[in-house]
Amino acid sequence: MKPIRVMPDVALDRASSARALDRVGMAGIALPVRTRSATGETLQVPARVDVYVDLRDPDVRGIHMSRLYLRLQHAFAAEEMTPDGLGRVLAALVETQGALSRGAWLTIRFDHLVLRPALASANAGWKAYPVEVLASIVDGRVAIDLDVSVDYSSTCPASAALSRQMSAEAFARQFGAEGTVDAAAVHDWLRSEPGLVATPHAQRSRAHVRVRLVEGLASLPIVELIDRIEDALGTPVQTAVKREDEQAFAALNARNLMFCEDAARRVAHGLASDANVVRFELDVAHFESLHAHDACAAVSGEGGAA
Repeated sequence: MKPIRVMPDVALDRASSARALDRVGMAGIALPVRTRSATGETLQVPARVDVYVDLRDPDVRGIHMSRLYLRLQHAFAAEEMTPDGLGRVLAALVETQGALSRGAWLTIRFDHLVLRPALASANAGWKAYPVEVLASIVDGRVAIDLDVSVDYSSTCPASAALSRQMSAEAFARQFGAEGTVDAAAVHDWLRSEPGLVATPHAQRSRAHVRVRLVEGLASLPIVELIDRIEDALGTPVQTAVKREDEQAFAALNARNLMFCEDAARRVAHGLASDANVVRFELDVAHFESLHAHDACAAVSGEGGAA
């Protein structure tokens, strides 16, 4: 009878410098995950996953790392990633370590694709939103945070006011400060290059939002959160753009002037009434076209579920 071959496991050796560890694990694991689209279908997307557990026994040298990896391989491929499913996976990750751990942490990063209609034409295009799902379990208590980034356009109110002043002065020089003017002549002048005296500066901007979700949700409200942020900002960047869409976007920006302070307050106001949100943290950055630096603002607060 062939003897049983026992392989050494040095992870079970006594630690040379006894100390408990807050987190031990792996970062950047490639995994497929299933999420829900805006119209209700499940989508499989590639993700990068970080997984950690704590090591409570100060004398144990290492955790069972391969057990974490193998437990995750099909965790989110067969069914939609939900709060309940995340809780079950986290509990199973703790169980893989026997008595070594009481907590587990997951960070799941992926791009969430949403089909967005054009502003004026009959076209549509896909838009990718960077998403992170951060889930943890400690002593049986599950917590889930949702992290999204949304790009939008911001037109500077100060620059718009200065541009309007220059336009008014140019109009007075062209047609005089008093009396009546010929409407056709004004129309032709406004359509000409001299009629466009100045344009306010605008730039692509980004809102980065992290929320703690209320317990008991049946699904992850990814699209709902993105829509709430975009509705608050008013000028999200577009996908399919024909000339009529570009013109509509220019008009939308003119009606939606904002400093970075305005943008942060708008998003915070929207999140404060969100029943899925316990608390939030957000920051906005306007990638200035006037300056070589960015204009930024940040705010935190309680959501509608608090």
